[in-house]
Amino acid sequence: MKHKETPISTLINHLSDKEEKWFAVYTKYKCEKYIVDQLAREGISAYVPLITKKKKYASRVKTNVVPLINSYIFVHIKKGDYVKVLQSEYVINFVKQRKNIISIPDEEINLLRMIVGEIESVVAEGIMYETGDEVEIIGGNLTGIKGKLVRKEGKNSFIVELATIGLQLTMTIDKSNLRMLRKRA
Repeated sequence: MKHKETPISTLINHLSDKEEKWFAVYTKYKCEKYIVDQLAREGISAYVPLITKKKKYASRVKTNVVPLINSYIFVHIKKGDYVKVLQSEYVINFVKQRKNIISIPDEEINLLRMIVGEIESVVAEGIMYETGDEVEIIGGNLTGIKGKLVRKEGKNSFIVELATIGLQLTMTIDKSNLRMLRKRA
């Protein structure tokens, strides 16, 4: 049986000559911070979301700053920087969907920055949440989970019903950790 090749004309390539966009890059394990520093010396903007982890040993507690996602970094590049990134030491490849080079929206990079605490979530003033509105949690351990607003619990706190993995959970969420997806009909 012959393998059918995808015609080059149908491949998606978000690399641009004029505009810098975010792309995910797969790296050798435990080399993420090194690669980001190496790319910065080359003049290429790169980002690795870092978190602090504490590990208890018998006689002491050790604190390490480690990547949120192992073996991945994010680069903000134009088309001309693509080969430079690939030629960097310990870079394995760009993350692709099939053979397509897909960019990552700025909002998703900012969401990663919120998760690791680099930037505070932006509270949109004037948003009036109502029972039945579809919302997304944008801060804390439940970031990215979507749900439905059940009721208000004070001025800035809400009860949100989360429907994930077949379970319905009801959580109290601070207003600053919510983003409106869709107003109820």
